[in-house]
Amino acid sequence: MDRMLLSQKIHTLKNVLQKHIPMAVAFSGGVDSTLLLSEVYELVEDKSQAIAITAISPVHPQREAISARAFCRKKGIRHIEVETMELESPEFIANLINRCYECKKIIFLSIFDAAKRLGINNVAHAVNMDDLTEFRPGLKAAEEMGVLAPLVDAGFTKSEIRLLSREKGLYNWNQPASGCLATRIPYGNKITLSKLKKIESAEQTLADLGFSGCRVRFYEDLAKIEVQPDDFMKIMDESVRDIIAAQLKNIGFLYVSVDIEGYASGRLNRSLSLF
Repeated sequence: MDRMLLSQKIHTLKNVLQKHIPMAVAFSGGVDSTLLLSEVYELVEDKSQAIAITAISPVHPQREAISARAFCRKKGIRHIEVETMELESPEFIANLINRCYECKKIIFLSIFDAAKRLGINNVAHAVNMDDLTEFRPGLKAAEEMGVLAPLVDAGFTKSEIRLLSREKGLYNWNQPASGCLATRIPYGNKITLSKLKKIESAEQTLADLGFSGCRVRFYEDLAKIEVQPDDFMKIMDESVRDIIAAQLKNIGFLYVSVDIEGYASGRLNRSLSLF
């Protein structure tokens, strides 16, 4: 990696952030938002001018909120949690191709409200350059609402974020992406609390067994598991397979399968041509 280029991007990032202090960071606890929050917090002299706001909802894995709380507590960063009501939105639960757009509108409205109550008008999220190449309707919602994207403004890619996070000693620099649990449900299939809970429990089962960066796609009675290709041998071990099958059936699935293509981000977007 070009160290000079990375240094230039770090310098640009600090300049971008400086122009928008005080700032609230939409903080999921993931790699990207952890780096962004850390950069903002280090930059300000008055620490009250940098806050983290985390959306709490059945749409987001509970382990992310736990991680976000722990990080802010350790660093002494003011942390606000807001309950978002995606499941009360007919547009969201319909799960059409604009689902992410509707979701982000709900989330950022809540985050802006919380920030403004503290006298902070600037809200930033941790979208990066690689995100711009994917189908992410939520980015349009964020842009329309005036959410800042400092990592994009500075030109950071995902690999550069991970590298800088590792150099800064951030605990989650190599943490796999997680994302909204609704992304596990094919477009056109209604999103419900029951489905989200089943997905979260199933993915937690895999995490407890040591599988990282995996997904459980929801097809009503069928759970389709996606793991990293390096984990194919492990998941096909009879003893591991038996545990997974038993626990996922206990969660409520009748059938359990493994996708031989392995994990792929945005896999369900392949169905977009159907809508």
